[in-house]
Amino acid sequence: MAWDTLIKNALVFDGCADAPVRQDVAIQDGKVAEVGPDLDAAQAAEVVDARGRWLMPGLWDIHTHLDLEVELDPGLTEVVRHGTTTAVVANCSIGVPFGRQNESGHDPVVSCFARVENIPKSVLLRVADRITWDNPKAYLEHFAEMPLGANIVPMIPHSMLRIEAMGIERAITEEPSAEELQKMEGMLEQAMKDGYTGFSTDSLPFHYLSNDPHRKKRIPANYSSYDEVKRLTNVVRRYGRVWQATPEKDNPINVIRWFMLSSGRFFGKPLKLTAVAALDVVTNRGLARLGIALTRVINSPLVKGHFRLQALAAPFRVYSDGPITPLSEELPALRELNEIDLEDKDARMALLDDPAYRERFRKMWYHDKKGFSLARIKRWLRIMDDSLSRDLGDMVMTDRPLPIWEGETLQDIYERLLDWQARPSGRGRTRRTGLGPRNEGEAKAFASIPNPVGDDCEFFLHLLRHFDMDLRWYVLAANDDETRMARALFDPQTLPGFNDSGAHLTNMAYYDANLRGLQIAQRRSVKDVAYHVGRLTRVPAEFWGCNQIVGTIEPGRQADVILIDPVALSIYDSDANTIFEYREVVDAEQMLNRSDGVVTDVWIAGIRAWCDSKASEKLGTTRMGRALTV
Repeated sequence: MAWDTLIKNALVFDGCADAPVRQDVAIQDGKVAEVGPDLDAAQAAEVVDARGRWLMPGLWDIHTHLDLEVELDPGLTEVVRHGTTTAVVANCSIGVPFGRQNESGHDPVVSCFARVENIPKSVLLRVADRITWDNPKAYLEHFAEMPLGANIVPMIPHSMLRIEAMGIERAITEEPSAEELQKMEGMLEQAMKDGYTGFSTDSLPFHYLSNDPHRKKRIPANYSSYDEVKRLTNVVRRYGRVWQATPEKDNPINVIRWFMLSSGRFFGKPLKLTAVAALDVVTNRGLARLGIALTRVINSPLVKGHFRLQALAAPFRVYSDGPITPLSEELPALRELNEIDLEDKDARMALLDDPAYRERFRKMWYHDKKGFSLARIKRWLRIMDDSLSRDLGDMVMTDRPLPIWEGETLQDIYERLLDWQARPSGRGRTRRTGLGPRNEGEAKAFASIPNPVGDDCEFFLHLLRHFDMDLRWYVLAANDDETRMARALFDPQTLPGFNDSGAHLTNMAYYDANLRGLQIAQRRSVKDVAYHVGRLTRVPAEFWGCNQIVGTIEPGRQADVILIDPVALSIYDSDANTIFEYREVVDAEQMLNRSDGVVTDVWIAGIRAWCDSKASEKLGTTRMGRALTV
């Protein structure tokens, strides 16, 4: 037999062409062997009739924290099911290339990830216990011993690099000495020589550590200076690799200054830079437009940069378990509740009962809602500094703690409570629901609230105190309009990706965001689908320097290919197929997507990872993917 597998009669989006072509693709020894019309089925050991389906390269997920999940589920089942065959890891300055890095009782892997990525410490400890390497080269070798499903594209994370050179105590309190900075440069350069594709930094001022005694300290990369980042990114520049940045969102001058490091005009050679995120933030409508405008300036002939913002192909719906949500970290009073370990309910209750804390909470809740101030003007103009509006009308309930509340806003419930407290007999008709509490559970919840409840702040504080983490709600923080979202998603100045797969286990689920982007393109035209396929495959492969390995369907490339049913894609409803359940492999509850039937088949390095819309027996037991290096 000339070929291991022959995929016939598919409409092929090869990642390069402006339009798809109906043809056959042959696979041999893990690579694409031949592409053309009417290839001879007699020459293949296995023939797959893909009539009516789309064949395309495996998709890239460029912003993930799957470097943790891959240690618990090497097959990366939850990304492969959605057609992702390559994942970029060690984003936002945190990762595990240097091993566990334990020092004097500190556990940086746990402390850095727990609050920044909202991952339970129990999950992080399970990952940390599996770490056997202590340097970046050994980390790459570690992947060669694993039954990987999707490929992993590792970067060097700045926070961990700082810890390795300075120790965690000094990394969050001091500037590096000349010797320590030189040591960081040397370690980063050696990693580039070993094939690492890039380097990640983080300057978000609300990314905090989670272990004592550092709960009020930010992650180490936050303490780096412009000069430190400039010297380290110059190493990346020399090797033509990628700098992934998470910017200091509240300081636009610093954002511009740091992003100008991409300039080839000012620094001799363009630096590939990708940053988060081109989101249409509900509380600040101008951010996405300003970000893309800045990107165009940096990429202009005047500046000669190589800069791409990352865009999300989905409404940015962020869930909260009581006060626990990544959005809370922006607001000091809510951050105090996030500082407490998830399991420590008693500490949260004590804080919520503290009169001084309740006063701080009230000040936070109303700081731009009352009186005359610059903050209130910004709220009126929808150019707020915070992503969480603190408006009960924006906070939507799930089925916890009461199924009857699902889909209602907290404002709906608050108004019904006020009506019921004014007419405790329940005879008064409310504006929204008719008669009083709608069932026994709601009546019991209302009876637990002081009468009168007071204002909306007191109402929300009571819910946090009464239900704790069982109060599950969400806000639509960004991308609430598909037209505006698509404008950023399809802009050549962006890269589709800000999915955060593998992080925020109970807060968000965008494992399927690549499919959602293809679905938006499908509603426009086949040409738009071809364009977006290229942006999910060839374009990121070129950006990270892996385009000679993966990213297109061409003879000689690794046979990472997927089949999509376009009819199933057209009717796929991601919101209806987002679930929240216990996942055994991580031993925790997690939000997940179920796009079953959309991606019917996946091959990674020529091995069938997904077959007839379900995982193959080889996924997670046979080595398919690899760590992609350059």
